Amino acid sequence: MKRTIQYKIGILEDGLTVKQFLKRKHYSGQNLVQLKKYEQGILINNMPAYVIHHLKEGDILTVNIWEEKVSEKIPPVPLPLHIVYEDEDLMVLDKAADMPVHPSMNNYENSLANGLAWYFSSQGVPFIFRCVNRLDRDTTGLTIIAKHMVSSSILSVMASRREIKREYLAIVNGTGLPPSGTVNAPLGRKPDSAIMRMVDFQNGEPSVTHYRVLKETNGCSLLSLHLETGRTHQIRVHMQYLGHPIIGDFLYNPDMTLIHRQALHSCRLEFSHPITGKPMLFTSPMPEDMRQALL
Repeated sequence: MKRTIQYKIGILEDGLTVKQFLKRKHYSGQNLVQLKKYEQGILINNMPAYVIHHLKEGDILTVNIWEEKVSEKIPPVPLPLHIVYEDEDLMVLDKAADMPVHPSMNNYENSLANGLAWYFSSQGVPFIFRCVNRLDRDTTGLTIIAKHMVSSSILSVMASRREIKREYLAIVNGTGLPPSGTVNAPLGRKPDSAIMRMVDFQNGEPSVTHYRVLKETNGCSLLSLHLETGRTHQIRVHMQYLGHPIIGDFLYNPDMTLIHRQALHSCRLEFSHPITGKPMLFTSPMPEDMRQALL
């Protein structure tokens, strides 16, 4: 993976060192270490420079990224991918159900990562898998993939600062919820399970989910949900905690009467591009199996 990024230094950056400037752009320390290893990783006005070099207004700072390694433990497999958007720095994909994001012991060759490994290997492009917002195996919808180490670092900082706005659709059991509300309940591991999570007010991590009721039908409620935090199984456990678990959830509500997977869909992503700063907005319609469950 090769990428060249250029910055024109303005009056507000005059006098900063290269390191200070790139840190303000959310380059990680590991990014800087790697860039220093490249022969022309950092250039100022087309001349090699050190990270301690002081910048001047009008300078052109060039960052050259060369990534030749691949994710060796992710075998390329030709799997269908729904690519919503792609540029030199990131991809947005619309993930199908029954597809883990990353290979695991029992799902070694059917993950989103396997499909992307094939996608890039068929182009002769080295690729390291870096997923920004992971989705559960049976959760459908939009997910962001960083294409190199710098975009990954910047997007990770954005995610930690809650600058990536995420909206989900979920169908839950029952009706009668208030029109909108917030679940503020910390989450932790369930003691007798390696997978399941639970509300844990003593030892859990802060977890906040906002919801809005969109529709009530067929004994169910369709909700729009916004996450402030991104804990494992957060929406699934918070809805169970409210007494309105997601239908089809094999862990927290194993009733497959209306649908054969958890009815949870990542329908909207909004964030600023990690390199250009351009506003980005992506939406995905509700899948057919969730539509049928509401009939």
